[in-house]
Amino acid sequence: MKVAVLDITGKDTGRKVELSSDVFEIEPNNHAIYLDVKQHLANKRQGTHKSKERAEISGSTRKIKKQKGTGTARAGSIKSGVFRGGGRMFGPRPRDYSFKLNKNLKRLARKSALSTQAKENNLVVVEDFEFDTPKTKNFVNVLKALGLENKKSLFVLSGSNNNVYLSSRNLERTKVVSGSDLSTYGILNAGKVVFMESSLETIESNFSK
Repeated sequence: MKVAVLDITGKDTGRKVELSSDVFEIEPNNHAIYLDVKQHLANKRQGTHKSKERAEISGSTRKIKKQKGTGTARAGSIKSGVFRGGGRMFGPRPRDYSFKLNKNLKRLARKSALSTQAKENNLVVVEDFEFDTPKTKNFVNVLKALGLENKKSLFVLSGSNNNVYLSSRNLERTKVVSGSDLSTYGILNAGKVVFMESSLETIESNFSK
C-alpha cells in the first residue's frame, strides 16, 4: 500500500512511500494482540498491595468466651477475620504480575496492530523534522497542521530525537517513541499513528524477520 508523505505544515510533498505488505497488510491475529496488551498492562502493575492477616494484628490473645454452652460458634481470638478489627482472610499479598511472551508472538501482535490501523486509514507519514530547542509550542503547531490537536496520536521516530521528545512530553494526548519502542498497546491506543519517514525502514526491517 502507498501513503502520501506530508511535511510538518500538513501539505502533501507530492511523494509517496510504499508500506511493506508483510508488516502493514497482514490478517490481524486478535489473540496475539490480546496476549501482548495483557502483558503490557500486567507489567505496569506495581503489585505492592498488602493487607494485614490475623498474625499481624495487634490485640489481646485471651480467649474471648468459653468454648461451650454459648449457643454460638467457638471463638478463640479477637484477631480472627470474623470480628471487626480482626485480620483480613485471604487478603492480597505483594506479587509480580509480569509474564513472558515469545518474540515471534509479540512481533505478530505488533504487525497485527499496525495492519488494523492501516485498514482504518489511521497511518500518517511525515517528513523527518527536528527542533532547535525543546519547545511545546513548536510541537503543538505540528499537531494543528496535521489536524491532530484534539486526537490521541503516537509519533514514531527513527531514533533518539531529544528535542522533539521533550517538546511533546507535556501534551496529554500525544506520545513520542522510537521505532524500537513500539508496543501493541501504544499503537492501538492512538487515534492516529504518525511515522517519520526514516522510521519506516527500521520498523519494516525489525518486523519482517
